[in-house]
Amino acid sequence: MSHGLTLRPFRDLEEYRACARFQEEVWGEGFSETVSPAILMIANRLGGLAAGAFDQEGDLHGFVFGLTGVEEGEIVHWSDMLAVRPGERDRGLGTRLKHYQREVLLGRGIRRMRWTFDPLQGRNAHVNFAKLGIYTREYQTNLYGETDSPLHRGVGTDRLVACWPMDAERVVRRMKGQERGPRWEEIQGLPRIISGPLATPTAPDLDCAEPRLLLPVPEDLDRMMAQDMELAIRWREVTREAFLHYFDDGYVAREFIRGPSLSHYFLVREGEKGAGAREPESGPAPSSTAL
Repeated sequence: MSHGLTLRPFRDLEEYRACARFQEEVWGEGFSETVSPAILMIANRLGGLAAGAFDQEGDLHGFVFGLTGVEEGEIVHWSDMLAVRPGERDRGLGTRLKHYQREVLLGRGIRRMRWTFDPLQGRNAHVNFAKLGIYTREYQTNLYGETDSPLHRGVGTDRLVACWPMDAERVVRRMKGQERGPRWEEIQGLPRIISGPLATPTAPDLDCAEPRLLLPVPEDLDRMMAQDMELAIRWREVTREAFLHYFDDGYVAREFIRGPSLSHYFLVREGEKGAGAREPESGPAPSSTAL
């Protein structure tokens, strides 16, 4: 499906309006965080990117939107929204939109991209780490406050901030499928910050000092929210405490390994091989191994 679509910036007011309507289709009617046609238009004029995936009839199937600015003296693009029409997900369009976004921005000389994602949404985390090659060392608590989207109900809007050095060799290898992340059998013996089964997560162990750690998370938060909201909130609380503590202690999340009920973030202390802190964000990487 995604290969029959054309990816390009929005061209006129009607297409910008279609994008605003599309946001309500994805995040719920009356979604208060909708980006207006005027802001989408200004973003395209002033170095941001608002682009859609169109079929031959001109219908919109997905879009990406972000702004470009300066962070700590460096030009950075912040990818604010990416969405695919409900019913058409898991067909590669979201990844294709990221590839397109990267190509456009690199063509402008922009090498860094940031965006946020829910640490408990395994589908997104898998794409971000395994297919795009991101890393993260920043956790934001309830970043967007309590929204009216049904996707956020009850569990708040805690987010990880993705760091994407778009021209790094690791990123290129991941996008081409030339490098994989670690298999479960390669890391299953590492210490787990949270123990216990899916139904009864323990309080996080905040005393681990090993250079490599595993942080378990539920694989399917949406199903858990539908079945047991109290359990979903409990997972939010214990993983929030763990992320905040270990990021503050100098760890970085480098991989996401999916599982049938529990998935795991692979945390490495910065300065260890593969941690990313000593690895240049562009140009040659010191090692071709994922670990």
